[in-house]
Order: sequence, then C-alpha cells, then structure tokens
Amino acid sequence: MFSKSKINEPGPKADEASIPKPAMPDPSRTATEFKASAPKAKPAASILSSDLHITGNLKTTGDINVEGTVEGDIRAHLLTVGESATIKGEVVADDVVVNGRVVGRVRGLKVRLTATARVEGDIIHKTIAIESGAHFEGSVQRQDDPLNGGKKPVAAAPAPAASNG
Repeated sequence: MFSKSKINEPGPKADEASIPKPAMPDPSRTATEFKASAPKAKPAASILSSDLHITGNLKTTGDINVEGTVEGDIRAHLLTVGESATIKGEVVADDVVVNGRVVGRVRGLKVRLTATARVEGDIIHKTIAIESGAHFEGSVQRQDDPLNGGKKPVAAAPAPAASNG
C-alpha cells in the first residue's frame, strides 16, 4: 500500500528516488496480476486445417475456423467455413460465415453466404446476407431467436409420434 501511494504521487523528490527502486517490483507484480486476472480477453479462433477430417460433433463458446472436413454438428460463437471446407451436419452459431460447403441446416443470428458458398439445407436466421454467386438449395426462415428456435419443433415432433404409437 505504501508503494502505491508513492507511485501515484506526482513529482517524487530526489531523496525519495531510492525508495521507489524497492517499490518497483510491486507495480510489476500488480501488472502481472492484472494480466493473470484478465482472461476475459477473447481467445484466438480454433483453426481446423484443410488436411483435417473430423467425424463427430464440435461445441465451443469461442470461434472456429474450418478449412477441412467435419462430419457432425458444430456449435460455436463465430463459425467461419473456409473455401476448401465441407461440413456435413447442423451448424449453430451466433455468426456464421460460409465460404465453402455446408450440407445440413444452418442456424445463426447473423448468417452470411459469400460468393464461393455452397449450402444444401435450410437456413434459420435473424439476419442474412447472400452474395451474388453463392449457391443455395433449401429454405430460408427468419426467427427472432434462431439459436433456440430450432429446439421447439424437435420437442413438438415426439408428441405426434407418441400419440401414433
């Protein structure tokens, strides 16, 4: 505490110049503590390279950049599908940018299909952008909450099946 007050005081005297030297490690420790206590910084996106083939589902609260092939569902905050990528499964993310191929349903708050995109499946979105040249086969449906909206029809589907059985 004493060293912090010396640091915050403007214009230290010449006699006090020797006192801050031992106090120097304290500010560096606090700076290190601030860095250590600040893991709230957004981590780098996970990159799945073009030679990677994954069979299974992926789920993260972070970002994923897919350049390879994924056979399974993907849930992320930001999903970027690279030009060489192929995803066979459902895609759910806050932001979805498709440059490559997706075979399956796409659900996202913001969905963007670039000119090189190829999507074969339904898109459920809050906002959508489709660039000229994008290839899309399926239906487009706008929902205020597309991330959770897809679960409602699934929950409703078993009820008729149970009454038929």
